[in-house]
Amino acid sequence: MHTATSPLRQPLASRQTHLHILKALAESKDFASGKAFHARLLKISRFDVIQANHLIQFYCRCDRLIDARQLFDEMPERNVVSCNLLMAGYLHAGFPGHALSVFKLMDLGELSVHLNEYIFTTALASCASISALEEGQQCHACVLKFGLISHSYVRNALLHMYAKCSDMKGALGIFESGSDFDIYSFNSMINGFLDNGQLIEAKSILSRMLMEIAQWDHVSYVAVLGFCAASKDLDFGEQTHGQILRRGMEYSDFVCSAIVDMYGKCSDVQNALLVFHGLPNKNVVSWTAVMAACAQNGCFEEALKLFMQMAADGLQPNEMTYAVALNSCAGLSTLRNGDALNGHSEKTGFKAHLSVGNALINMYAKSGSIGDATKTFASMINQDIISWNSIINAYSHYGFAKEALETFHNMLEGKEVPTYVTLIGVLSACAHLGLVDEGFYYVNHFMRDLGIVPGKEHYTCMVGLLCRVGMLDEAERFMRDTCTEWDVVAWRILLSACQVSGNHGLGYKIAEHILQLDPSDVGTYISLSNMYSKARRWDGVVKIRKLMRERGIKKEPGVSWIQVGNKTHVFVSEDKEHPWMSQITKKVAELIDEIKLIGYVPNIASVLHDVEDEQKEEYLRYHSEKLAIAFALIRMPPGAVIYVMKNLRMCDDCHVAVKLISIVTNRKIVVRDANRFHCFESGLCSCDDYW
Repeated sequence: MHTATSPLRQPLASRQTHLHILKALAESKDFASGKAFHARLLKISRFDVIQANHLIQFYCRCDRLIDARQLFDEMPERNVVSCNLLMAGYLHAGFPGHALSVFKLMDLGELSVHLNEYIFTTALASCASISALEEGQQCHACVLKFGLISHSYVRNALLHMYAKCSDMKGALGIFESGSDFDIYSFNSMINGFLDNGQLIEAKSILSRMLMEIAQWDHVSYVAVLGFCAASKDLDFGEQTHGQILRRGMEYSDFVCSAIVDMYGKCSDVQNALLVFHGLPNKNVVSWTAVMAACAQNGCFEEALKLFMQMAADGLQPNEMTYAVALNSCAGLSTLRNGDALNGHSEKTGFKAHLSVGNALINMYAKSGSIGDATKTFASMINQDIISWNSIINAYSHYGFAKEALETFHNMLEGKEVPTYVTLIGVLSACAHLGLVDEGFYYVNHFMRDLGIVPGKEHYTCMVGLLCRVGMLDEAERFMRDTCTEWDVVAWRILLSACQVSGNHGLGYKIAEHILQLDPSDVGTYISLSNMYSKARRWDGVVKIRKLMRERGIKKEPGVSWIQVGNKTHVFVSEDKEHPWMSQITKKVAELIDEIKLIGYVPNIASVLHDVEDEQKEEYLRYHSEKLAIAFALIRMPPGAVIYVMKNLRMCDDCHVAVKLISIVTNRKIVVRDANRFHCFESGLCSCDDYW
């Protein structure tokens, strides 16, 4: 056992030399030399508590916490410095729970040490790092008991703890109880309010900081830029950026990222790129920030180009870089690129990170591979609410409603608390299955019990649910009676249901209402024209077309695209320009002939042109998704899954045709249209023919 003795028992010169050596060893982190010196001390003399403290500091600096704890436990005499050094060592090494365990020993009197302001500062920082609010409140009570609240760094530690624990009421109580708060106090308050989405409160604190604090530090600028990003205040963001430049502040990684992020969140990608390209030294933080700025604004290709450029420059991505790149693949629905990133992240050891796993679920779900999304979710060591929300909403989007609800119940069994987003997926699943009672239970009771206020998205799901079971009048009444700001999307759902069910009377009424809300809504004109066409009221079709011309409304052409090899091929309805068009035309004709043998009848009623039936059938033949599928069958290997993306809702005729094509070709075909994913296999579609 190590023993300590009075400093008077050692020669003063020798003791001072030992302390200097121990200090130098701690700074150099030379573990081998320090361990040897520790052994030498044991041989030549007994050392006192001060020397032992220096040794604890040395071991902590070398990340040898087991050695530090062993020395601490064997010390016959410990003081407050011993305890604080060990606690700080645990905290900085990422073990705040261990730091708190040492604090509890002191608090319970098992260590005869007088608690001081430094101990509480470390203990509160440990509570903050793991959001241990209850322990933090206990520390607060002890601070008051020992009369240490007057110390500014203790108050700052309390502020930081409450902010990190999302208890901004507690933080504000500390903040308003004093008058001599410094820049660190303001930083904690602003960041706390921002983390909790309280922009008004953050702005109030920021206004005070502008008046009371003249000199800001890097953390302050990051906080202010974060406020500008969250509030999308580009003017203030530019002013803050200008102030940073005028003061000649060095671009730290975090300040640079905050500037780029601010421009990105304010939809100014050009300036985000300008700042990034002007950096003399770029690292993974700045690369990731500029990629995120591009991805947030829909510039997915640019984000992926930056990822490739970063790799070419020899920089190793981190988990956030992979997450941004994968989400960019999701935005482009590029399964091949996403697969490549999946493999790359696995090789580099980042696939196990939660953010990468969540991004993989999102990428696979949005690229048409729900099976891979499911496998990714199941293989994750840990899942958070984002993981659960992603897979539940993915199932709902594909029409796998039973799987969505089953996963939701598994989530509840795992004690995960649902959020606003979770219930969108759940209600969408209820709508797909026609579960009216369950849907109303979730909206009227379950959500309110959780303190979640139903929003427009939830109510829109309920409209879809009522429409799904044919309760169109009830759906309209629900929309009229529910106090929410309905948008065109919800009314379109009801209009589409009227069109599908043949309830043209209500459909005309709903269409008129939509055009009052948005006279430029192209889809409503098309739906009206469809209803007139199905009723063979060609005068109505002519009337709608005339109205569209007068108002400058143009129908968006149907476009489908498919990735074959490393190239994306784009097809427009009635396309004549594709270099493979002669082969594609021949393949389409072959497919139509084959599926006619098993019951396909062209749905010429969906053609809006007042022409002969034969000509209408010709129009249907060259819809963009049929062209894309034919091309895939020509170019892709047998048995490969075909993934097609389309900009508009899939028409009734193409939906029937692709179901039958999946039979005659024995292929799985996935089509993502403007509404949902359709998984065609063996003559069936995951949407159950309702979309």
